[in-house]
Amino acid sequence: MSRKPNGATIARNKRARFDYHILESYEAGLVLEGWELKSIRAGQVQLTDSFVTITQGEAFLHNARITPLISASTHVNPKPDRTRKLLLHTKQIAEIFRTTRIKGKSCIALSMYWRGSFVKCEIASVEGKKRYDKRQAIREKEYQRSLQQTFRTR
Repeated sequence: MSRKPNGATIARNKRARFDYHILESYEAGLVLEGWELKSIRAGQVQLTDSFVTITQGEAFLHNARITPLISASTHVNPKPDRTRKLLLHTKQIAEIFRTTRIKGKSCIALSMYWRGSFVKCEIASVEGKKRYDKRQAIREKEYQRSLQQTFRTR
């Protein structure tokens, strides 16, 4: 079995940077089960629409889908959308809790990656973008794409 290289990205929430202004990002560990780790190694992770909640001083990741492998153990009943506990420092949890109490701000998962033999999740405190901010981002992206095309043709 081959290990992923250090810092290799497992999954990325591509819509997050388009839909939100990122205020502060954090690195969190994940509490996983054995079948989940096997599925992560196979790349069966989806972070779209995943978010973080703080309950009783602990952080939890919701809607992060880890699809079980077909060859998963028969005695385990895998739940792909289960809530997973995040491992953060108490001060970081307090910061996230204070931020999410403000209207219009929340905490989402940006990416999941390997740090040595551990799976880490990059989470961020975010504020939703307005429609005109998204249109501006699209314009900038199209402008950059057209610049690249003109440089390639010359």
